[in-house]
Amino acid sequence: MTVYADLYRYRELFGNLFRRDLHTRYKGSALGVVWSLLNPLILMGIYVLVFSLLWKAAAGIQHYALYLLVGLAPWLFFSSSLTTGARSMVDSAALVKKVRFPRQLVPLSVVATQLVTFVAMLVVLMVVNPIVIPETRDTFLLAIPIAAGIVAFVAGVALIVSCANVVFRDVEHLVQAVLLPWFFLTPILYRLEDLPGGVQRYDWVVTILRWVNPLTPPLYALRAPLFYGTLPDGWDVVYLVAEVLIALAVGAWVFRRVDDRIAVEL
Repeated sequence: MTVYADLYRYRELFGNLFRRDLHTRYKGSALGVVWSLLNPLILMGIYVLVFSLLWKAAAGIQHYALYLLVGLAPWLFFSSSLTTGARSMVDSAALVKKVRFPRQLVPLSVVATQLVTFVAMLVVLMVVNPIVIPETRDTFLLAIPIAAGIVAFVAGVALIVSCANVVFRDVEHLVQAVLLPWFFLTPILYRLEDLPGGVQRYDWVVTILRWVNPLTPPLYALRAPLFYGTLPDGWDVVYLVAEVLIALAVGAWVFRRVDDRIAVEL
């Protein structure tokens, strides 16, 4: 995995890219990093209003706002990393063509920038949830290794889409088109157990939503200790570990395949 070992060997360059991306993201903003918390909190308020008060879809979920925030934290990290990661090589074309350096640092630095928001949201949840939901006081720290697994998975996927977008520029548009339906097919706003009876009669539908969606098992694994106060299901953890290894391996393979073409394609 020399592709990822370069993160350590070129850690100073990686840090400079990270600071550049972070500065660019919040340049001219009066609130700066505070937006990292305000945006998900605003989304949470909208979804609570629509789904809890108007549609009453969350009537059986106590502390629905926290339930939503636990789901929004990994989703916003995943979606923002993919959308910005897909264009990262293209946006850094001048640097990539001018200087020879490990190009995988470009999309990975973008993921690190989005990680700031993810960490900020997790810190808030790990402070608030044990206070509001006493059952989580003995388990909430288990969210840390689960979150680390999610970060590794997102890093691998972001590397894949960034490299693919260098060769096929339609990838960035495909990512944006897929993310919206993907969001509603992921149990962020609802629980699979609460799906309408007509859907539950078709077990294969629930099975697909539960196990084919690569975000659902990690989300379940994160919610278990951070919202329900229970240990993560063993199969969810196994699924997360497997998809992390696959995403990182495929990401490294794809990068090696296109590394020599990146400067030419850009």
